Amino acid sequence: MKLSWIDIRNVGSAKEAIVQEAVHARVGGILAAVPEDLEHLPPTVKKILFPQDRPLPEDFGTADVVVVDPAKHGDPAELAVRHPDVEFGRYVEIKDAATLEDACRSGRMDKWSLLFFRDPTKIPLEIVIAAAAGAKGSLITVAQDVEEAEIIFGVLELGSDGVLMAPARVGDATALKQAAEAGVPDLELVELEITATAHVGMGERACVDTATYFREDEGILVGSHSKGMILCVSETHPLPYMPTRPFRVNAGAIHSYTLAKDQRTSYLSELKSGSKVTAVDIHGRTRLVTVGRVKIESRPLLSIDAIGPDGRTANLILQDDWHVRVLGPGGSVLNSTELKPGDKVLGYLPVEDRHVGYPIDEFCLEK
Repeated sequence: MKLSWIDIRNVGSAKEAIVQEAVHARVGGILAAVPEDLEHLPPTVKKILFPQDRPLPEDFGTADVVVVDPAKHGDPAELAVRHPDVEFGRYVEIKDAATLEDACRSGRMDKWSLLFFRDPTKIPLEIVIAAAAGAKGSLITVAQDVEEAEIIFGVLELGSDGVLMAPARVGDATALKQAAEAGVPDLELVELEITATAHVGMGERACVDTATYFREDEGILVGSHSKGMILCVSETHPLPYMPTRPFRVNAGAIHSYTLAKDQRTSYLSELKSGSKVTAVDIHGRTRLVTVGRVKIESRPLLSIDAIGPDGRTANLILQDDWHVRVLGPGGSVLNSTELKPGDKVLGYLPVEDRHVGYPIDEFCLEK
């Protein structure tokens, strides 16, 4: 999980409300300029002291981490010798090649590195993340707002370990915490047994083209009902009449559900450029991917019914064509038109009903 820190040094009259919201949202840390602002924080939040434009106080109070600017306060390693009970971090403002090298060195050596990048490009952050790969310390990058925080969390696929942001208003701390938890949990896939297939005539199906290359054992979960989905493979496997398109999943009829972000479901018909969907591999490992476009076209459709080990069922309606495929146990690639009763496919059987896509414990009958 990524770290979410908020900076309360210059939030004005809303400081008390922002602190209360941050504590309630369980942000990872609160950064202040003076020890007094950290005194009454609960132990659930890390207390960070950063007297950026002030001398170091003689007493650090309840601070868990003290961030210092070496030019003003001294080297963190030397301070740690004098104060063995305190964790120290280094502040680096990156504005040229020399300070970029300072940031790389801090990322490799210091327990905490607080980084402020003067320019909006993220290439210097990429360099620091690469230079610090494998190091035990944590990189905390300053973000101007939640939108930038989301970008920082994804740089080089690894992202900064955390983000420090000064909330502009009440609500920003919660949004930052949500951005830090934007990943999706892994899923428990099961083997489903095909019970029936049927040609159901014409209808509209959706191809979901993403801005990501899928792996050969990866696709998206699709189903007619929210409580049963089948793993549709991407077009990463060779076909005799067309090139592979490893960014695409020929997913299913437009009414179908797929998993999106925040553990919500989305109809395939609702997806558009910029939407997020959950990619899933045969082991249930997940990641969010961005939709580049959705192609909806009229095609003949095939209905597939399957049943799980506990008797729960799933239905998938997808294009009735040999090159549209799903994944089976062990990552086997199965042509949908060749499926027959008794065959096994991989699927997901959530227990929650859905209301506007959110999981909810209520009565809901789908058939």
